[in-house]
Amino acid sequence: MPDSLSTNVTDVIELTRTLVRCESVTPREAGALQLLEQTLAPLGFACERMDFTEAGTDDVANLYARIGTGGKHFCFAGHSDVVPVGDLSSWTIGPFAAELSGGYLFGRGAADMKGAIAAFTDAASRFLSRRGRDFGGSISLLITGDEEGPAVNGTVKMLQRLADRGETIDACIVGEPTSSKRFGDMMKIGRRGSMTVDLVVRGVQGHVAYPERLDNAVHRLSAIIEALVREPIDKGSTHFQPTSLQFTTVDVGNPATNIAPGVAKARFNTRFNDLWTSKTLLAHLKERIERANEALGGNGTVDYSVQVSGESFYTPPGPLSDLVAGAVRDVAGVETELSTTGGTSDARFIRSYCPVLEFGLVGESMHKVDEKSAVADLKMLARVYETVLDRYFAP
Repeated sequence: MPDSLSTNVTDVIELTRTLVRCESVTPREAGALQLLEQTLAPLGFACERMDFTEAGTDDVANLYARIGTGGKHFCFAGHSDVVPVGDLSSWTIGPFAAELSGGYLFGRGAADMKGAIAAFTDAASRFLSRRGRDFGGSISLLITGDEEGPAVNGTVKMLQRLADRGETIDACIVGEPTSSKRFGDMMKIGRRGSMTVDLVVRGVQGHVAYPERLDNAVHRLSAIIEALVREPIDKGSTHFQPTSLQFTTVDVGNPATNIAPGVAKARFNTRFNDLWTSKTLLAHLKERIERANEALGGNGTVDYSVQVSGESFYTPPGPLSDLVAGAVRDVAGVETELSTTGGTSDARFIRSYCPVLEFGLVGESMHKVDEKSAVADLKMLARVYETVLDRYFAP
């Protein structure tokens, strides 16, 4: 771990810089959670490491920190792990140097999402300094080291442990970088579901000069792809854009020019809205696939392997979104769009336990070379979170 931040300092900029210097590429902890414990404990938070392991997966470190034992419970959730840096030579500034330049803080995790974790901490510190520890409720930070990875030993297991011992959460903000073009212009009130399907299409291998003796698996797969992408799956719903289906790979592995392959493989991912569950959508897609396959005649078959990483969900606009939108309006002077676009997040687990939304920094540079966040945005984010706490725990 880098030199420890003084435990009485919770300035959002310096804490972000120190967190970024922890090289916590998933699933490594690299001192990030240790640093948070050292920072939160002096504020009065009871800090508990919830580390999990499972056969065939990486060991993962997680941190649950809570102050207060009763009243309304407000949770900030996020992840300390970051994605790999890629080609190091492409970075203008070292990915873990956390340097300040031109009004920005650079480094892996500056946007996604160590900046938000620092803002959680800074907001709680300032709130407690004014209201004291006996403010009539509870505040917690639920921080996983497993969001950028398989997400099996992190948030989902932490929530289950809390539920097993009777702890409940009343509302939650996930600090994902939801802002689009400028700070505060978007929050996420839900996300589309995600399902990946691997197809194995089988025909009959044969010599290309004797088409009557073969059943080309590539031709079958081509017809299936056409059947899946030719027409939209739906037109979207009230809070969601249309369901998207994208093929990500097609594999034949045939080096010969005179052999028609008997097997062809492909994979597609679909991001689906609340008109579907993964089960109903899969049934619909299988119907399209089988119809296309049968239209070619013969005895070609299709096998399926399916992985669902999350169902679609959303928190209806109401008290929580109004609370955050009002704080953004008053702090940043921006009207916030309620959106369900983008990829998956750990909010898909939290939504089963309490109302949840996502709000954070501008995400344009996340997962990219020279990831960065504006210093002014980091400060505003901390003020937004602090305002949310003030109004949620209004006397």
